[in-house]
Parts: sequence; structure tokens; C-alpha cells
Amino acid sequence: MQWERLLSLKRHGDTHKRLRKEQDETRLGFEVDYDRIIFSPYFRSLQDKTQVIPLSKTDFVHTRLTHSLEVSVVGRSLGRLAGAEVLKTHPYLSEVHGYRFNDFGAIVAAAALAHDIGNPPFGHSGEKAIGAFFSRGPGRRYQDALSEDQFEDLVRFEGNAHGFRLLTASREGIPGGLRLSHATLGAFMKYPKGSLPRKPAPHIAAKKFGYFQSDTDSFREVAEELGLKTLGSGADRFYCRHPLTYLVEAADDICYTIIDFEDGINLGLIPEDFALEYLIKLVSDGINTEKYRAIPAMQDRLGYLRAIAINSLVRDAVRVFMENEPEILSGEFPVALLDRSRYKAQIADILNISVERIYQSPEVVEKEVAGYAILSDILEVVTGALVCQLEGELSAYDGLILKLLPETTRMPGATSVYDVLLQACSYVASLSDGAAVHLHNKISGKQL
Repeated sequence: MQWERLLSLKRHGDTHKRLRKEQDETRLGFEVDYDRIIFSPYFRSLQDKTQVIPLSKTDFVHTRLTHSLEVSVVGRSLGRLAGAEVLKTHPYLSEVHGYRFNDFGAIVAAAALAHDIGNPPFGHSGEKAIGAFFSRGPGRRYQDALSEDQFEDLVRFEGNAHGFRLLTASREGIPGGLRLSHATLGAFMKYPKGSLPRKPAPHIAAKKFGYFQSDTDSFREVAEELGLKTLGSGADRFYCRHPLTYLVEAADDICYTIIDFEDGINLGLIPEDFALEYLIKLVSDGINTEKYRAIPAMQDRLGYLRAIAINSLVRDAVRVFMENEPEILSGEFPVALLDRSRYKAQIADILNISVERIYQSPEVVEKEVAGYAILSDILEVVTGALVCQLEGELSAYDGLILKLLPETTRMPGATSVYDVLLQACSYVASLSDGAAVHLHNKISGKQL
């Protein structure tokens, strides 16, 4: 793969190239991507979506919105540091094409900002709840009306694929969705393959899937513009990642490793004594022990450790990226950057304690169980109404349900069961946690 193609400024829906040397330095195209994402309604809904604790009432806990903003900040640093090194290795990118190190930071920051934009309510259990509705719930009755690939899209509903759909899907009067640059869309695509076949290779790019069958053309347009290399053969063929995707993934991994751990301590789920014990090797090169001991407030002590730990992981991730840049460009780097980190053992220890004390805590489990029931009930009435409308058998109740839905979800001109089912899933996945609870109360008659 070639950096000059991977850094494409061409926007989704464009019919012409955009050259870096012709860009307005006061408002670069990659920075416009960031603005379009942050002003989108999909991004706004993240303010009430779960990161760690569903429907938490404390200010300490991160939502998907605050998490995404923090991942974006870390991603910008990763991109700038890596970009400076890439330009040293490939000076023609600057001398001939006009790229700057901050371009890399802007691309990674925008893709990182959007990395969770397609996630359903109630955290990752929301994805599983949507899939379960079709694999063993009421939605299974639609299987015979779908192709194998289409059914797989639903039973393994994937937030990454939904995010790509939100960013790129054209609507009447809005071609190309948010019309982001292909470079940003490429960096966003964590798993550049369809839902089948499942895991055709041990490569990290094939771990999950990144686009629905209905979005295949949009995905291929981006992949071909960027010159993404293909791996495998025949039915097992898939695309390798955009190199900057590794930095987006690293930013996310760093943030949820360190900041979820910090949330757990602030909530009293993990003792504060664990902070220094688990972070000591990450902060040993940068900590001023006298300064640390002189900080009176626990929250401030944790913030000090967090900043040093993130800095250590950022610089180590850039080291791994540059040491493996040839393999990354050839599509032959099969793992996440942090899997090659010198701090891999410490990261694993932190994640293990977070799983035990936070992710599997009664407060989280109880709300995830409720989330399964809420999303299943909503999907049953929404899919039922949309399919009955498609088949011309709309009941009075179905008509009332359709009136509750946004105009863009009703799809009166739809022609396939797959299209309306995917649209129903997209609608449900776009709900915030609170909106899903509110809608469920309405359709179940608990709230008038």
C-alpha cells in the first residue's frame, strides 16, 4: 500500500480528486471530517450511551461521548507522533505532496472520534441483544426471507458495521452521508470485511466484520480509492487494514484500559491501593513520588497517574507502529499494536481486574439483563410494523407504531425484508440508553 493513496482527501460521494497542496491550511479537509462528526446527531446520542456502567447517576463514570472524546485526544497524539516519523522515513510525502505530521493526527483524531458512533444502547450487550433477537428470538421467523449473508448481518449485528453505515449512507438530498474523506473512513474501518465468512484468517482485520451487505458498494469504493491490499483467496478473501486504523485501535485500547480502571477506583469497586500497584511499571519513568504523595485528593492522585500511564503507552505504541511499518503497509502485521507492547503483561493485569471488579459487577450485569429485554421488545414491535407495511398488511396497531418512528425509519418505499429489518436495527442501535427505556415504557403501556 502507498501512503499517498492512503492519505486520500477525496470525500465519499466526490467525483474528483482533492490534492493536499491545494488545501486551505486554516481548515484542512481532515479537520472538516472532525467537525462533521461532532455536529452529527449520531455523535450527540453518545452522551447517554453506556461506556462502563449503564444508566449511571454519578458524574465520575464515562459515557460513550466522554470516552470518544478522550480516545480522539489520545489518537491525535498518536497520529502526530507517528506522522512525524513517517515523514522522516518517506520525505516525498511532504516534499512532493505537501503532507504534514498534523495531517496524520487529524485523520486519527476524526476516526477515533467516530469509533463508537454505531454502538447500540447498553454497551456491547446491546449488540448481543440485537443478534439474539434474530438468532433465537422472535426475529428468527424472518430467516427464510433472507440470504445467508443478510441473516448473518443481523444475528451478529456489529456496531462497527453500523458506524460505517451511519457515516456513509446516502439519504434523499444527502448523498454520501457525512461525506468524510476516504482517509478518515479507511482509518475508521477496523474490520474491513463482510459478515461471511467468519474469521477466515487469524489476522486481526478478520476478527469481526465492518460493513453490512447493503453497504458493500460504499465499502469497496473507499477500499479501492485507498488502495487497500487484499488478503486470502476465493471466499476467504478480505481487505487488510488502513495503517492508521492500528493507531485508532491503540487509542481506544489505551483509554479503556486506563480510564475504565480509574472509573472503577472512583466508584469504590477497586481499592485505590491497586492504582499504584498495577500502574507502577507504566509510570516508573515519569512519576515524581514526592509530588504524588503531596496530592491530597484521591481523584487528583489518580489523574496524575493516569496522565503518565497514557503517555507511556502512547509512546510505546508509536514505537511498535514504526518498527513494524513495512509489515503494516504490506498487510502482514496480524495483531493490535498493544499486543506487541513492552507493557503487555501490565495491560493484561489491569484488564483482568477490571473484568472481575467492574464489567462483571452486579450493577453492570443487572442493567445489561434489563437491556436485553428492552431491546428485544422494541425490535419485535418495530420489525413487525415495518414488515407488515412492506407486505401491505398493516394493522391499526402497526400504524400507530410507525407514527412513533422518525420519518427516515419508516421506509414506505422499501422493497425487501432485509432492508426494513436492517433499518429497524439501525433505529434501535441509534437510540440512547435513556431513549430506549423511555420508548419501551411507552410501547409496554408503563408510561402515557
